[in-house]
Amino acid sequence: MEHHNHNHAEELGDRRLIVAIIFNMLLTLAQVIGGIVSGSLSLIADALHNFSDAASLLIAWVARKIGRQPADHFRTFGYKRAEVIATLINLVSLVIIGIYLIYEAIWRIFEPQIIEGWTVVIVAGIALVIDVATAVLTFTMSKDSMNIKAAFLHNVSDALASVGVVIAGTLILLYQWYWSDTLLTLIIAAYVLYQAATLLPQTIHILMQGTPAGISIDKVIDEMQTVSNVISIHHVHIWQLDEHKNALEAHIVINDYNNIDKIKGELKGLLQKSFLIGHSTLEFEIKDCGN
Repeated sequence: MEHHNHNHAEELGDRRLIVAIIFNMLLTLAQVIGGIVSGSLSLIADALHNFSDAASLLIAWVARKIGRQPADHFRTFGYKRAEVIATLINLVSLVIIGIYLIYEAIWRIFEPQIIEGWTVVIVAGIALVIDVATAVLTFTMSKDSMNIKAAFLHNVSDALASVGVVIAGTLILLYQWYWSDTLLTLIIAAYVLYQAATLLPQTIHILMQGTPAGISIDKVIDEMQTVSNVISIHHVHIWQLDEHKNALEAHIVINDYNNIDKIKGELKGLLQKSFLIGHSTLEFEIKDCGN
């Protein structure tokens, strides 16, 4: 029953992603057209951000499909890191988009254009509704997935950006403050780069097989050495198989092999309970044999 419920939740999540992708692609098209017609750079900037959201959702959907494939002789740890790779692709694209938006905004300072305020307000208002709807669709899924969390945060920031674009359009209508469009573009670009900067280190850390956040190797060794008959521990490596699964390998020096099964069971139980390390490879050595 639990396996059935898990599969049902995954299928429901996939359908939500597809709906969100369709919404964001249609929104992107509408914003690009509205930006061209109105001459609003901030509207086109928001469209590019929305397109990156749609692309990230699509990549996340494909990665989820790949990640469910069982381990085989080619990928003995399985395919779950496909989602981490997808996150890296999405974040790099965000950095490129953010830099491009800054370039365009600075160029617009030297070549200002007339902007149709009403078009900006109407299209950005539609964008706000769709951004909020997409965020609602992905909110529950964002709690357990780095990819979906990134997409969720992008949609929330898009909603804020749409609010900003509406404000810029209103200022243009009321006071002809065309500079506000450029300012909003720079703010959107800065937020895009900020998001990428906060998630990139975590993503790269996993791909570089870094020690999971919150786990100290010294503390792990100290805890393992409290197990009876364990003399010392060396050659310890701790890394993340994916964003949810931690792994460890280590050499354990013991007095003799008589209680090796008991020692191994206690060590594995301790690692799982205290450090959420579910996959551990332990190589045992007798004290007199040296290291």
